[in-house]
Amino acid sequence: MKKVYTLLLAGLLLGGCSNFEEDINVNPNLPSEASNTQLIANAELYLSGLGSSPQGAYYAQYLSETQYPNLSLYNTVAFNFYNLYTGPLMNLEAVLTSKDLDGNEGPVNNQLAVAKILKAYYFWHMTDRWGDIPYSDALKGKAEYTPKYDTQEAIYNDLFKQLEEANEMTVPGNITNDIVYGGNIAQWKKLANTMRLLMALRLSEVNPAKGKEEFNKALEAGIMGSNDDNFTFKHLAEAANQNYWYDQIANQGRYWWALSETLVEHMKPVNDPRLPVFGDPNSKGEYVGLPYGLTEGLDKQDPSLLGTTIWKQDAPVYLVTYAQALFAKAEAAKLGWIAGGDAEAEANYNMAIEESVKQWRNGSTVGVAEMLETPAVAYDPARAIEQIATQRWLHLFMHGYEAWAEWRRTGYPELVTPDGKQVPTRQGYPTEEGFNNISNYGEAVQRQFSGQDNLYGHVWWDVD
Repeated sequence: MKKVYTLLLAGLLLGGCSNFEEDINVNPNLPSEASNTQLIANAELYLSGLGSSPQGAYYAQYLSETQYPNLSLYNTVAFNFYNLYTGPLMNLEAVLTSKDLDGNEGPVNNQLAVAKILKAYYFWHMTDRWGDIPYSDALKGKAEYTPKYDTQEAIYNDLFKQLEEANEMTVPGNITNDIVYGGNIAQWKKLANTMRLLMALRLSEVNPAKGKEEFNKALEAGIMGSNDDNFTFKHLAEAANQNYWYDQIANQGRYWWALSETLVEHMKPVNDPRLPVFGDPNSKGEYVGLPYGLTEGLDKQDPSLLGTTIWKQDAPVYLVTYAQALFAKAEAAKLGWIAGGDAEAEANYNMAIEESVKQWRNGSTVGVAEMLETPAVAYDPARAIEQIATQRWLHLFMHGYEAWAEWRRTGYPELVTPDGKQVPTRQGYPTEEGFNNISNYGEAVQRQFSGQDNLYGHVWWDVD
């Protein structure tokens, strides 16, 4: 793994430089530009930021700031998406449009399939944050400086198609330089289908018929079957490839993040075995959450800080997981999208919780059986959707953007309104769009949000 990171860095540094006196001082032992699988690997490096974003953690109200709570109070409106277009998406587009794919790096079809899946993942993440975004006209470089904004519905429909194509185009054989799955194309196929499954569930309120259709197609194609299939970004115990939170806390001494009171109140009463992973006990050896969004100067109590396991230097980031797929199946059974009714829903719900605990506790299931017997957690047909959504929120700890998306869709769990402010339902477009792409930006904002580009419009699938 470390060798892959090192080779990737060398290739990309050289590949990113402008040619100067092209034939002078060329080292024949180093690549002059990044190969296609190195471009894929570079696109993978950006996954770390998506899964460890502090802003996402605030939107999902996992963490409370003990100092400078500006971000917790939802004061930032405009958020930049340019780095995703110019970074991972541009690299992936270069692979997909390349006329020089090297079969020595693995079957060409598989290189293209992986690039398609990663591209779909980034666009899924982006449209769920902003709503309509540049998609079909994006990534065209000089050919299109002012791309139109595609509707989220159109983007979702095309992403379903792209994931299906990626799944069907694969052939036996792995690819090189892959820092996520080690080139294992079978696991990439499972990821594509699991993404399709989760995306389908997003349609539960806006277009349940389409959602049910895509959900069952994804199941038939084959989804994740264990935690070994999790889409995980693995950090390294070295400065160049470390966990974001390690840098903030260990390197910069910012012990500023406590578990939110909302989180602890869901976990502590049922002796949730994940709680000692998510947070550390306070000075009295107890788990105490900090009310979310406290303003500066208020009594900060003696809260439990973010767990050392979470911010270890090489702590991984979980992006799409087996437990998520099980929670999705539980909800689908309750909705009638798949057969089995409450019996099937309960079975998948219980398995999802067990697999979540195993993911967070290195395979241990100690405490799971007891937790499943508590009234708050034991499956109740009358409260099933709320229970599934709440346990999914707990499972998604620190992957805030995904948890926030599911909260917007289901409304669970109940979150607080810090300083009287409602939880955002989207993020504002970059300020620059109002200058650089004014016509398309203005049309998109008017179409979706009656001209108001703020935190409180609703994306297409968020109908409540």
